[in-house]
Amino acid sequence: MTLQWETCSPAETIALAEQIGKRLQAGDVLAYRGDLGAGKTTFTRGLALGMGIDELVTSPTFALVHCYGQPPLQLVHFDMYRIDSEDELETTGFYDYCPEESVFAVEWSEHIRNALPANTIQIGLERLGDTQRRITLTAEGEERFADIGH
Repeated sequence: MTLQWETCSPAETIALAEQIGKRLQAGDVLAYRGDLGAGKTTFTRGLALGMGIDELVTSPTFALVHCYGQPPLQLVHFDMYRIDSEDELETTGFYDYCPEESVFAVEWSEHIRNALPANTIQIGLERLGDTQRRITLTAEGEERFADIGH
């Protein structure tokens, strides 16, 4: 299933992601695709809110990973921009987090494509203007997202 929305402001992007976040469950992996400034961290702020996490979400660009909330539903936000190989992936702590207690949000997921599970939820973020974004969600067999935006 592929769903697509357009948002006109960061607030609308957060609100959309919040709806998605409400439907997430432990073990979900979201793989982001989008250029610099596409709104990946803004989107993650909305996910956190939807998951009931009221913490300041910031970009993990320099830290590589930020964790929000607590198990049984923790949000683990990775930035794989500087990761070039499977060996380098080990240094991020990617394999140290318990997927059964977490939702993974992975920026620059194309850098670790082969390490992602088969049921990964794909999130595309595309700049259409200064504040406009096109957001695409692709999730095979995941009808839980079908009513978002209706």
